[in-house]
Amino acid sequence: MAKIGFIGLGIMGHPMAAHLQAGGNELFVQKRSKPTPADILDGGATVCDTIKEVAEKSDIIITMVPDTPDVEAVLFGEDGVAAGLSAGKMVIDMSSISPTATKTFAAKINDLGCQYLDAPVSGGQVGAQNATLTIMVGGPQEAFDTAKPLFDLMGQNITLVGTANGAGQTCKVANQIIVALNIEAVSEALLFASKAGADPAKVREALMGGFASSKILEVHGERMIKRTFDPGFRIELHQKDLNLALQSAREIGVSLPNTATAQELFNACKAAGGAGWDHSAMVKALERLADHEVA
Repeated sequence: MAKIGFIGLGIMGHPMAAHLQAGGNELFVQKRSKPTPADILDGGATVCDTIKEVAEKSDIIITMVPDTPDVEAVLFGEDGVAAGLSAGKMVIDMSSISPTATKTFAAKINDLGCQYLDAPVSGGQVGAQNATLTIMVGGPQEAFDTAKPLFDLMGQNITLVGTANGAGQTCKVANQIIVALNIEAVSEALLFASKAGADPAKVREALMGGFASSKILEVHGERMIKRTFDPGFRIELHQKDLNLALQSAREIGVSLPNTATAQELFNACKAAGGAGWDHSAMVKALERLADHEVA
């Protein structure tokens, strides 16, 4: 049993923390403006007044928040994680943030005598709820070995991508490029089928048995056909991830033209009021173009 501080009980973090708790670990969480989830309280979690207090009482602190500035504020803000750390503790950031900033954050935590892992996840809300997340980890082998039993409670495909911090975040950015481009491809294919007079549901069914089959076609193709665009994974969060991809690409001199196109389609959805739609709703931007409408 480990003493775990968990910061970020949102759509993903809540079920992840619950799995850690169900695995027999002692949980410490921060008092929030929103009520702490009842199941977390019923499981015996200790609610602390500050993030600093969470870090003081925990051996391992996990962060699961939306973006790079949020992680920085949680770690290094007033009464943040860093203020409550003592030598020998571990910080695991499971958010999806900048690989460059991750290296800076890790160095600061290491200077306090603590270990740091970047361990972003893929699998969405469903993966978090079912403990089937893919977890991509960057950091020292020793720290990974210590954290692995905790990762096993939250996910199934767990990989130490590299022993340098930032490797996990780089892998997550690559993941988000692939996901976005697959959503775009499925959107185009089903839109083409529909406009050509075929039943897109039957087309999807046929394609699921061939080489074009994919998880995106299976899950998001169904969302597109049934028009169920409640997240899921919000467009605004995927926009954030693609911004990281395009920014990092500029830094290393790599061209990502199709990633830029996918981002523009997400931008069109956001302009139409869809920042909170599931990212499968990218198809709406293509539909508007096909119908000669302005998003």
